[in-house]
Amino acid sequence: MDVLGRIADVGIVPVIEISDAELAVPLADALLSAGLPCAEITFRTAAAADAIKAIAEQRPGVLVGAGTVLTSQQLDQALDAGARFVVSPGFDAAVVGRCLERIATPLPGVVTPTEVQAAIGHGLGAAKFFPAEAAGGPAYLRALAGPFPAFRFIPSGGITLDNLERYLAIPSVTAVGSSWPVASDLLAARDLGEVESRAREMVLKVRRFRQAPSGGRGRDGRQR
Repeated sequence: MDVLGRIADVGIVPVIEISDAELAVPLADALLSAGLPCAEITFRTAAAADAIKAIAEQRPGVLVGAGTVLTSQQLDQALDAGARFVVSPGFDAAVVGRCLERIATPLPGVVTPTEVQAAIGHGLGAAKFFPAEAAGGPAYLRALAGPFPAFRFIPSGGITLDNLERYLAIPSVTAVGSSWPVASDLLAARDLGEVESRAREMVLKVRRFRQAPSGGRGRDGRQR
């Protein structure tokens, strides 16, 4: 299964801002225990590359990627550390091009039809929709996705246990990104028990939604 297939299978990408790389492997273990073998480590701290490297080397069962990648230099650091996918808050042709050169999966941020068309023009079939809630939420995303029925979105930004089903109900949504199960205050307190509990809640909610006889979506985002 390819990277996008694995992300779709899980349905959730935990968006992680980690300040201490030594916490990376225990955090990965908490996510694994919750049934969430995926992690997006954001380049918002100096510990990002080391955290990615630790997870990639010590927990190969976790699909680890890099987030908040703004430059080709950061991208190279992330991929050298073992990142399998690269997420950016916006669309940068240089970053996307470099990612494709290195045979990795880019997930640039898009929020307008022009940006979606730019992503399609670079051969991409999926992108991050960011900032999801601030940009207009599910209603706006439905409208944005309308002209691009084959394109897939991973909305991120303000998504929690309470609103994730509204996004998953959109046919073009293949997974959601969320910092809620890995909130910064939980990581600062090293409360991995709560991290595991929240992650498990999200995983179960996604599974139940997808298995629902009415309204559920398949793992590819299409109506069942």
